[in-house]
Amino acid sequence: MADAAVLPDSVAEHPAPAQPLREFWTYFSANKGALGGLAIVLLVLLVALFAPLLAPHSPVLTNEAVFLKPPFWQTGGSLAYPLGTDAIGRDILSRLIYGARLSLVIGIAVVAISVALGTTLGLTAGYFRGIYEIAVMRLMDIILTLPSLLLAIVIVAILGPGMMNAMLAVAVVILPHYVRITRAAVISETSRDYVTAARMNGAGHLRLMFSEVLPNCTAPLIVQASLGISTAILDAAALGFLGLGAQPPSPEWGTMLADAREFVLRAWWVVTFPGLMIFVTVLAFNLLGDGLRDAFDPKLKR
Repeated sequence: MADAAVLPDSVAEHPAPAQPLREFWTYFSANKGALGGLAIVLLVLLVALFAPLLAPHSPVLTNEAVFLKPPFWQTGGSLAYPLGTDAIGRDILSRLIYGARLSLVIGIAVVAISVALGTTLGLTAGYFRGIYEIAVMRLMDIILTLPSLLLAIVIVAILGPGMMNAMLAVAVVILPHYVRITRAAVISETSRDYVTAARMNGAGHLRLMFSEVLPNCTAPLIVQASLGISTAILDAAALGFLGLGAQPPSPEWGTMLADAREFVLRAWWVVTFPGLMIFVTVLAFNLLGDGLRDAFDPKLKR
């Protein structure tokens, strides 16, 4: 009876281990900048999903009666066009809303391509080593020695201007980061005891790579992917600004900046609002990536 009475107290002294998701959220939510970035990213996602419902006008519809109309708070502005119009009478707000959809599609698609290819190359290079690893990593080093935007411009110039070719060019530019991160994580993991035990139990190469090693390498890849989306959006906007990315009349933010270059002094709003959207979205993804890095890295946990 005495032992039975002591049992609940002894159990209470050893609480159940914290749940991984709850522990992750505890560290992530401690970073206020990361929470702000997450809120902005979710807002941009909602705007992109519900663009047809939120946009007051068609993003490609022109109206010759409202060329370069200012925002509603300026003299000559109208609530019908809250952020004004561009040089051919298209609503700036509607184009920004639809541009969020294009920019997110570009960013997510580019990162998905780079993660899939980079993880495969880095995983196989780190696992098999030897001549194959040397060849893969030297190729990645060559790509990294070239300025990223210049390399993207060269690739698009070869393939031809367009959104799909711009996405492919940006994916090639950011590919080495995922290859290097995956290879480093794989080399670290393959020397651990659980991999040796699985190999001694008869696990084959595919099982060791994809069931044992790869799941333990996902944390740095998730962090790099969140940061990579911002890089992809920024590079795609740069290519659009140079006329090599999304082509008019697509409401892509970089293309909007390119169309508004000659009206910078006459109509500040046609340049300011697309630039602000690029700035805020890229900053939000960077803040989100910093929060994920802090939450995943045990060295940064207090």
